Parts: sequence; C-alpha cells; structure tokens
Amino acid sequence: MSLIKIVGIDPGLAGTGIGVIEGNRLEICKYSFGSIATDAKDTIPYRLHRIYSKTLALLCEVKPDVVVIEDIYSLDKYPKSGIMLGKVSGVLLLAAYKAGLNVEEIPVKEAKKIVSGNGSADKFQMERAVRNLLNHSDSIRPFHASDALGLAITGYYRYKREL
Repeated sequence: MSLIKIVGIDPGLAGTGIGVIEGNRLEICKYSFGSIATDAKDTIPYRLHRIYSKTLALLCEVKPDVVVIEDIYSLDKYPKSGIMLGKVSGVLLLAAYKAGLNVEEIPVKEAKKIVSGNGSADKFQMERAVRNLLNHSDSIRPFHASDALGLAITGYYRYKREL
C-alpha cells in the first residue's frame, strides 16, 4: 500500500506551525512537527520572506501529496491581526504554488471538530487530541505545531481515499 504525505500549516507571523503526517491509508505511520519563528524586531517584509523561503524549502524537500493551510477568518475584535494573518497565509499559498503542490484551505473549526470532536476546542484540548491520535507522550509545543499537526491529520482523513 502506498504512503500518502500531508503537510499542515498554521499561519502566524511570530510563529508558523508545521506538521507532517505520513500514512498508509489505514494508519499514520510517521509524523514530525516544528515551527518557523520570526523576530518582532525585524521588518514585516523580512519576516514574511523568512516564512516564505523556509516553507518553500521544506515543501520542496518533503514533497507532500497535499498541503493543508488553516483558512484565515476575519477577527472582528482584532481586524489588524486578521489582515496580518492574511499576509502570512498569502506567502504560504505562494510557497506551495511555487513548489507545485496541491493546496487546501480548511477552516480551523472544521479541523478542531474532526480532531477533537469539538469545533470550539481551545489550544490545550486540541493539543491533547493530537497527542492522543498520534500516541505521542510528550507535550507538543509550540501550540502552532500541534495546530499544524491537527490540520495535517484533518487533511489525511479527508484525502486518504482520494490520493
């Protein structure tokens, strides 16, 4: 049985989470996670370039079947945050396109519902659910990384029959 590989990405300017899931359509066999951090002292264009170039390099190395990026939603209370997340999401979409990969944007509530059973799960509940699904004993930090794994798991469940 052939393996499928999904990369999940949780956009963030200070930290963009990355999660990689590899499975044989019956079970998840391998996974890895991390994040791309940027320094608030640097300019926004530099930080966006760092996220773009690191993501592009990773995607070209990993060569996933699908990239799943959290669909950005508008934050009514914090519109500037929503705009900044949109900028980060844009460079992530561009990196996936430049790597020649299929990209899906999944709303965070959908990923939370699929992974934890609760579309309104907080970061701690989501991290625990991801850990349980992967039989990972230690905490997964930063939370951006566990969120990215949650997106990758969602993509794996969604696309394992199609690929």
